[in-house]
Amino acid sequence: MIHNPDMYATMPLGVVMRRTPGVTRWAAWAWKATSVLPGAGPADWRELRREGDAIEYHAATLTLELHGAETEAYLHGLSTRVPSVYVVFRQSTGRDCPLDAVLVTASPYEAQDYADNGEDIVEKIPMPEGLVAWVRDFAVTYHKEEEFKKRRRDKHKVDRKEDGIGDPRIKQAADIYRSPGLLRKERLQ
Repeated sequence: MIHNPDMYATMPLGVVMRRTPGVTRWAAWAWKATSVLPGAGPADWRELRREGDAIEYHAATLTLELHGAETEAYLHGLSTRVPSVYVVFRQSTGRDCPLDAVLVTASPYEAQDYADNGEDIVEKIPMPEGLVAWVRDFAVTYHKEEEFKKRRRDKHKVDRKEDGIGDPRIKQAADIYRSPGLLRKERLQ
């Protein structure tokens, strides 16, 4: 566990959502996270741009947190063809938009954990160049390569008794391979 406060950094990121008309009769609108705004101020669904029926909103500003223990994940994310941040959304109740932004992360491992739970929606958004540089500087500064340590087996021998009958750790006088049906028949006789 990392207790060094220097191995921690934060930055506010605004999340931009685009609303377009739905392509089916069951969904009136299609929502997609399109970009992030590094250093953005607070926002709650402020309209940014309108092009016909398509509208872009500054949906929320979330804090991107970088931790020194997660540098391997950040470096892995930065090594992809398009370095990305991931925004986690949950179903909303009582709003025009069906989604609430709850988390933003630069770790593809953390994003995968949220995607695996089946309740959250994870959107992958390309990082702006300045954000790529900021995450890379943090990761390179605090990354420590961990030495691979092969696990060794215990020296305790479990196969000392070699009479060919079952596991020597089980204290049983009878043959442990005997079927339960035979045991009932023998008791009845």
